Amino acid sequence: MGIRPESKGRGPIATLLVQNGTLRQGDVLIAGTAVGRVRVMTNDKGRTVKSAGPSVPVEITGLAEVPSAGDIFNAVEDERLARELVDQRKHEAKQEQFNAYKKVTLDNLFSQIAEGEIKELPIIVKADVQGSVEAVKQSLEKLSNNEVRVRVIHGAVGAVKESDVMLANASNAIIVGFNVRPDPVAAENAMRDGVDVRLYRIIYDAIEEISTAMKGMLAPKFRDVEQGRVEVRQVYKITNVGMVAGSYVLNGKVTRGSQVRVVRDGIIIADDKIAGLKRFKEDAKEVAEGYECGISLEKFSDVKEGDIFETYIVEEYRED
Repeated sequence: MGIRPESKGRGPIATLLVQNGTLRQGDVLIAGTAVGRVRVMTNDKGRTVKSAGPSVPVEITGLAEVPSAGDIFNAVEDERLARELVDQRKHEAKQEQFNAYKKVTLDNLFSQIAEGEIKELPIIVKADVQGSVEAVKQSLEKLSNNEVRVRVIHGAVGAVKESDVMLANASNAIIVGFNVRPDPVAAENAMRDGVDVRLYRIIYDAIEEISTAMKGMLAPKFRDVEQGRVEVRQVYKITNVGMVAGSYVLNGKVTRGSQVRVVRDGIIIADDKIAGLKRFKEDAKEVAEGYECGISLEKFSDVKEGDIFETYIVEEYRED
């Protein structure tokens, strides 16, 4: 089975080579954990066909999700039974992974290595550009030693998504984000499931922290304390003032002088400070959840409608 990216309006497209029997339009297919019905079938000349016999390659649409390349497919008679089988396969795979691992965080990593419970540390890497994904992956895997092997099980560009947290939960991995943020659902699920999500702006910091954790000496001195999440709804250019973002506080609060990450499509495009905060043209020290406000930043001016401001403060702390 070969896979092509989803085509607009057609869904996943799979190339199949029929090995025995006859595949017909309308047949219910099952491949790995993907199931669907053959909607359109075309031959190697691009013509629509109704059936295909042994050794005939065809391209089909109709699968509900993308299976893995190389999966063996079977045509089955009962779609309900096919879906039950797929659900059972998914459940069994997830259960196996759950049973094989105990949750790992950077804070308990050393004790688990010392107790001989961990021989491998799986990591999921998300970054703003592909070059950073590769750089972080290579740097982290070089940390492997005689006691533990660091293995990046997944690396991709973009925000930390719900699917990343699900994979981390199932495989007991730590998520390392470089210059990206988790979307709200992913952040909520990570907190609920106890998945450790570590976010960095500098590759060296990620390497240093995980390396230190592996040696059992994790002792960060500063941390970001999240304050609020703000959505930009309109952008104004005001003479003598510059850019002002007409914003709505989605949750938490925003305060004048707090740090702010400007996030666009899950990617951090700027890290700045709030210079001005207004409500109904009056200066405000703080604006709470559910209220509108005008925000200006100290340096960054290329703000666009739909951007998210994540406000935070940096605090110093000591480990107990």
